[in-house]
Amino acid sequence: MLDQAHMTSLFENATEGIILTGREGKIVLANPAADRMFGYSSSELIGQPIEVLIPDQYRLHHHKLREGFYENPANRAMGHGRDLYGKRKDGSNTPVEVSLSHYRKDNELFVIVFIVDITQRKTVEQNMVEQQYQLEKITDQIRKLNAELEVKVEERTLILKEALQRLEQSQKELSDALDKEKQLNEIKSRFVSMASHEFRTPLSTVLSSASLLEKYKAADEQDKRSRHIDKIKNSVRHLNDILEDFLSLGKLDEGKVTTAVSDFDLKEFVQDTVEEMKGLLKKDQQLVIEYEGDLMIHSDKKLLKNIIINLTTNAIKFSEETSPVSIHINVSNGRALISVIDEGIGIGKEDQDHLFSSFFRGANAANIAGTGLGLHIVKRYTDLLKGNVSLHSELNKGTTVTVDIPVHLD
Repeated sequence: MLDQAHMTSLFENATEGIILTGREGKIVLANPAADRMFGYSSSELIGQPIEVLIPDQYRLHHHKLREGFYENPANRAMGHGRDLYGKRKDGSNTPVEVSLSHYRKDNELFVIVFIVDITQRKTVEQNMVEQQYQLEKITDQIRKLNAELEVKVEERTLILKEALQRLEQSQKELSDALDKEKQLNEIKSRFVSMASHEFRTPLSTVLSSASLLEKYKAADEQDKRSRHIDKIKNSVRHLNDILEDFLSLGKLDEGKVTTAVSDFDLKEFVQDTVEEMKGLLKKDQQLVIEYEGDLMIHSDKKLLKNIIINLTTNAIKFSEETSPVSIHINVSNGRALISVIDEGIGIGKEDQDHLFSSFFRGANAANIAGTGLGLHIVKRYTDLLKGNVSLHSELNKGTTVTVDIPVHLD
């Protein structure tokens, strides 16, 4: 079954606040980030109305907005064009961004509230305003000096221009920092949207199959029980794959992934790795390995195994039954080229420039399960191996992904 430790870790260690409310607007769950954000101790928010987190001046009207959402629930981001604030336990207000999602359980509507503390962004924006004021002040000084100090105009202008350049550079750095934070929040929003979608389908399959299992009690209904058990296993396996992608990305972003090099036989290593994945092959699919060149390399086996598994799993997933998948390996001149080739659905040219970005998925892959992290993780792992990765693909003809790494990693 689903690894409960992974699910708990995802909820408990999220850096954004996550609050779950029921039909009456009462708080059912709140993660530690939400408790810290609003100054409450663990479980103190449970059972309280959501309005306890709304500033006093908006609280009277909030219940009407809440009722309106329950009448017409839809995933949405709040606060566009205006500032939103949340009320802390000590009575102070803190600027926030809020997005809403929802689901039903036992005919009851639950609302998931995702909250981001944007105090730092507001500070950056205030600094930018101050910088703009300083720039205008410096510009006014330049005008006065040009009028009053004609003799020293060149010298003073040069000094002031240098000061102006420093202030402009400072403003640019602040602007870049704000842009970076906005991009990060966009990535987090895509993550929330993707995670909500990807978790919902397999969880629904697990719940429905588990319920149906209770109906098949007769001895001659074993095949029906087995079919639903397989559905549950496949759904749990998919959920674990999603969690593994999230955990891998988290470790990469935190710099916790390091290399551990050793000497090993690459051909034997690839054959062993591929053998583990044969259970994923679809009906009548063949997985072929073609190897040429030297056998021994000095690299990180764990990172390389993750790269091969990611690429091969993608090739199998995006290919039809009977469609072959090939792994070509060439080791020569101090480099190892590993290509995974399929004859699947391919990737449109307009999507290919973004495939190594996190949470990005091709337009023609929307109905196929996945996190959009596989190729991003492959790129990050390949960078750690001092290599590079390239992709060639045509729609409905297939895809080739090639990883080029040094044979001897220092």
